[in-house]
Amino acid sequence: MFLPTTHAEMQNRGWGELDVILVSGDSYIDTPYSGIAVIGRVLINAGYRVGVIAQPDVNSDQDITRLGEPALFWGVSGGTVDSMVANYTATLRKRRTDDFTPGGVNNRRPDRAVIAYTNLIKKHFKSKSPIVLGGIEASLRRITHYDYWSDRLRAPILFDSKADYLLYGMAEVSLLELAAALREQRSPHDIRGLAYLAKESPAGYIELPSYEEVLADKLAFTRMFHLFYHNNDPITAKGLAQRKGDRFVVLNPPSRTLEQTELDEIYSYDFQRAQHPYYESQGPVKALETIRFAIPTHRGCYGECNFCAIAVHEGRTVSSRSLGSILQEAERISRHPHFNGIITDLSGPTANMYGIECEKKLKLGACEDKRCIYPQICPVLKINHARQIEMLQKIRQIPGIHKVSVGSGIRYDMVMADHQCGMQYLDEIVRFHTSGQLKVAPEHSEQVVLSLMGKPSTDFLLKFKEKFQTLSRKAGKDQYLTYYLIAAYPGSSDKEMKALRKFVLTSLQVLPEQVQVFTPTPSTYASLMYYTEQDPFTGEPLFVEKNLHRKALQKDLVTASRPGKSTPPGVVKPGHSNQNRKPAHGRK
Repeated sequence: MFLPTTHAEMQNRGWGELDVILVSGDSYIDTPYSGIAVIGRVLINAGYRVGVIAQPDVNSDQDITRLGEPALFWGVSGGTVDSMVANYTATLRKRRTDDFTPGGVNNRRPDRAVIAYTNLIKKHFKSKSPIVLGGIEASLRRITHYDYWSDRLRAPILFDSKADYLLYGMAEVSLLELAAALREQRSPHDIRGLAYLAKESPAGYIELPSYEEVLADKLAFTRMFHLFYHNNDPITAKGLAQRKGDRFVVLNPPSRTLEQTELDEIYSYDFQRAQHPYYESQGPVKALETIRFAIPTHRGCYGECNFCAIAVHEGRTVSSRSLGSILQEAERISRHPHFNGIITDLSGPTANMYGIECEKKLKLGACEDKRCIYPQICPVLKINHARQIEMLQKIRQIPGIHKVSVGSGIRYDMVMADHQCGMQYLDEIVRFHTSGQLKVAPEHSEQVVLSLMGKPSTDFLLKFKEKFQTLSRKAGKDQYLTYYLIAAYPGSSDKEMKALRKFVLTSLQVLPEQVQVFTPTPSTYASLMYYTEQDPFTGEPLFVEKNLHRKALQKDLVTASRPGKSTPPGVVKPGHSNQNRKPAHGRK
C-alpha cells in the first residue's frame, strides 16, 4: 500500500489528520531508492500517520493544502537529486528533462526547492507545526557553502529557508527521535544528526569561523571546511556551531551508523516499486526504469573522492545488509507482477565495497590523518570479495531471475588489491553480471589532477583493463569498459585534457562518450578548490577554469572525433579571446 497523497486515501485508512506530511521535489516513487518513501515507511512502521505531497505547485495553494496540516511536523526534501543539479547543466543551461518528473519535462521542480517549499508552507499555514529539512540538498547546505549557481558563499540553509530544524545524513534514527520528542512536547536539541538555530553555541562544541569571517577570507573558509569535514564520523565527531550575525547554526554530532539488523528491517518494508497512481496519471517517470527492480546492498563509501558528497552525507563507514535480507528482497522482486527477470542493479555507492570494512574504524571511528584507500589502500582494511561472490552466486539461483546487473561503479584498485578473491570476483562479474559494458570511473589520467581528485593512478586501471579483457575473451564475450571522465576539474588545463585524450586513445583505445564537465557541488573539497583556487591540503595556488565556454572546450578536447587534428572543432587556439557573459544563475 502506498503512503497516502490524497484526502480520500487518508479516509480509506481511517485517518482524520496526519502526524507528518512529507514534501518532495521528486514525483512519489515508492522504492527503496526514494528517500521520501524510505523515511515515510520508517515513520509508518513506528505508528505515525504519514502522507506525501510530491512536487507541489509553488504558485498555488492547491497541492500544499491537499492533506491539511500535520500534527507533528512538515518534512521537506528537494528530492533524490539536488534541485540545482537537476535544473541546470554544468555550463548553466536549463535542463529540459527531469527523470523524476511525470512525463519527463523539467517543469515541476523549483530552483532551491527546499527554500521554495518552506516558503510555500509558511505562506499558507500560519500555525506552529515545525518545518524539518532533510535530503541531500539540505544536508550538503547545513553549513556555509560555496554555491556555484550564484558564484558566492551562501549561509547555512536554515538561515535562508527559515525552517525550524534540519536532519542531515541518513536520518532514520534521528527522525524517529525527533518525532518522539515533538509528540512528547520536549526539546529535540540533544538529538544527534540535528541542526538548529540558537542564540549561543552549546558548551563543548567547536565554534567554526563565522559566516562573516569566511565571506571575507578564503583561508578562513578553508579552515572552516577542514573542521567541518573531519567532524562527520559518528564515533569521533564533536558538535559544531557557526555564527551568522547574532545567531548560530548548531550541528549536533552525526547520528550513529545503522546496525545490520536495522538496515535489514528498512529494506524489508513493503515497497510498491511503482509510481503512485495519483502522479502516474500525470505521466510516467523515467527514473523508475532503472530503480524499480534494483537492490541496494549497502550504504556509505570510504573512497572519499574529493568531488563526491557521499562522505558528508552517507558517511565514510560502509554499512552492509545481511545476505539473507538481500536474497529475500530478490525473491520478493521475482514475484512482482511486472518483473521481467532482470535485476537492474545490485550494489551501493561503490559496488564492490559490500561486506568490506575496517574493524578498527567500526570500533574507534575513521582515522583523522589518513584515508582508507587513498593514496594507497590501508593495510588495516582487509579487502576480500568473498562475501560479494557468495551474494552474486546465490542470487543467480533464485527462480525467475534471469539476469543480475552490477550497474554501479567498481573500484578497480580494490579488485586488484584483493590477491585472494579479486580475480574470482571479476570473473563472476564478467561472466554473469555485465550487460556488455562495465562502468569504471578513472575520471582522469594525469597524476596532478588525480591527486586533487583523490583517485588512484592509472596503473591500477590498465591492469584491471587487461584482466577484464582476458576474462571476457575466455568467457567468449564481446564486452567493454565504460570510462567516466571529468573535464575542467580544478588543476586541469587544456594541457592536462590533451594528455587525457592521448591516454584514452592510445592506452584505453577508445574515444569516450562519458565525459562530464565538472560541477562544484556544495560541501566537497573540490568545490573548496574551485572557490579558493588553492590546494586545501598544501596551500599552493591552483589553476581553475571558470570560463563556461572554455570548460566545454576542455570536454571537446577529449571527445572530438578527429584524431588527426591538433585542435578539435570549436577549440580556440592560444591568443584568441573566449570571454563569456556571466550567467544569471550560479550552478553547482
